Amino acid sequence: MTSNEFLSSLFSLQGRTALVTGGTRGIGQTMALALAKAGADLILVQRNLDNQDTATQAKQLGRQVAVVQCDLADKEQLGGLVQKITGEMGLKFDILVNSGGIQRRAPAENFTNENWDEVLQVNLNAVWTLSRDCGKHMLESRGVGFTGSRGKIINVASLLSYQGGMTVPAYAAAKHGVLGLIKALSNEWSSKGINVNGISPGYIATEMNTALIADPVRSRQIMERIPIGRWGTPEDFEGAIIFLASRASDYVCGESLLVDGGWMAR
Repeated sequence: MTSNEFLSSLFSLQGRTALVTGGTRGIGQTMALALAKAGADLILVQRNLDNQDTATQAKQLGRQVAVVQCDLADKEQLGGLVQKITGEMGLKFDILVNSGGIQRRAPAENFTNENWDEVLQVNLNAVWTLSRDCGKHMLESRGVGFTGSRGKIINVASLLSYQGGMTVPAYAAAKHGVLGLIKALSNEWSSKGINVNGISPGYIATEMNTALIADPVRSRQIMERIPIGRWGTPEDFEGAIIFLASRASDYVCGESLLVDGGWMAR
């Protein structure tokens, strides 16, 4: 076996299909395209169908791409999404990446119920709903006593799955919940052919962190604590997502991989 053949046997996603939320920009887009570069076809869940950039780039790589409209904030749309994909559209998938998320910032004493509910719905309830429904699809498609490739569920957690942050109480609560969900589902499904893991991003230079980057005091404080000496970029997640989606991580269960430049080690 050549070195290329060995690496391909571990990391190739040829013949597999990934369902991805939040794949139109930032970390989510980079991870979706990394999966496509590794060989996976894509099902992109988007609130707005006007943005076809990720789909276009994946098709240029020779991948099959389906774009499905769904607002993660809409419980009714979300509840019927997997049935629509597997029933009406007749598609199957064996990788789920829950990357969709939103942020709302305010001092805790002024944080509104509306903002709380909105963040919890998109960042936690939607992750639960899709993990449950996609996990059920993966279990049914594998059957009892499965053999072959394992299903992979990868939920995007956060540094705030471990810490509280400042002025983002709903986000911190949701991301703590995501980490607990990763462990709970892994306990039930690891023996049934599904790996449930997560990725916990550190401070990444994306649109979600525009306010932090623009704040000279907070930006300096953050930079001083990152041992690697820089903010992260979406490209820092390409290796992590391919690892967790591929055969290389088949014995990794219930973990969340920190991609944080050493923040949590400090």
